[in-house]
Amino acid sequence: MEALLSLSNDLAGAVERTAPVLVTVQARRHVPSTGIHWRPGVVVTADHTVRRDEDIVVVTADGRSLRAALAGRDPGSDLAVLRVEGLGSATATLGDDAALRVGHMALALGYGPRVSWGVISAIGPRWRSWRGGEIDRLIRLDLVLYPGFSGGPLVDGSGRVVGMNTSGLARESRLAVPMTTVGRVADELLRTGRVARGYLGIGMQPVRLPDPLRAQLGLAGDTGLMVVTVETDGPAARAGVLLGDVLVALDGTAVSDLDDVQAHLGGQRIGTTIAATVVRAGARAELSITVGERPRRGA
Repeated sequence: MEALLSLSNDLAGAVERTAPVLVTVQARRHVPSTGIHWRPGVVVTADHTVRRDEDIVVVTADGRSLRAALAGRDPGSDLAVLRVEGLGSATATLGDDAALRVGHMALALGYGPRVSWGVISAIGPRWRSWRGGEIDRLIRLDLVLYPGFSGGPLVDGSGRVVGMNTSGLARESRLAVPMTTVGRVADELLRTGRVARGYLGIGMQPVRLPDPLRAQLGLAGDTGLMVVTVETDGPAARAGVLLGDVLVALDGTAVSDLDDVQAHLGGQRIGTTIAATVVRAGARAELSITVGERPRRGA
């Protein structure tokens, strides 16, 4: 019983230490979301909960309502950054997300404060979200993210913030964006207002390549990506990509899924030419595509 009481007190203490850095973010209808006072005058929250660019209000832990200005957003990592004057001096105490292990206890906090307790259910390597964001490590959670918890902190057993909770990066999965990623992306958003990512302007789906065709054309992989949509006047359309083409390589490297393609489309590639190998009507074709910048939401 003493051990249980000690654990209970430790968890309550972690909540009490973190609560002053929580803010309520009012940037959508109905349910607000949670934000973290990350550094003086800067709040980070989940991008998918910020439904407007203006008239954003944050409510501090002591009940003050303050106007917030959107400094930038990155749908790829589900991160939005707000500038807020008058927040006070309490900022998040950051932990080391690289030290997290499967089975570690963790707390998800929401405005109020409210809390959910569980464990780290899975840790994985660097991965790429379905919107192209590069996340430094996978942190999957076995706990409940109640309505409004997205954008709030994931707190480790010592009461330090190790991630930002979100339900916006994977269906039916509770994830946390590691603070390593939050810091990297937030710094770029504060500098430029956006995270630039390349795009080709095509929709694709994996298809299996018949063995005789692979042998005939000298293709390295057994899977390609069939083009199912081509954006009018997009980079690929201007390069001559057609519906039904099967993309098999970029810059001479075989591609078999969308992650392979995204790996070639970092911000540094915008404006440069990428060599695309496609299979068209049973023949091999080489195209040169000038990589564009992925349009921003609402642009």
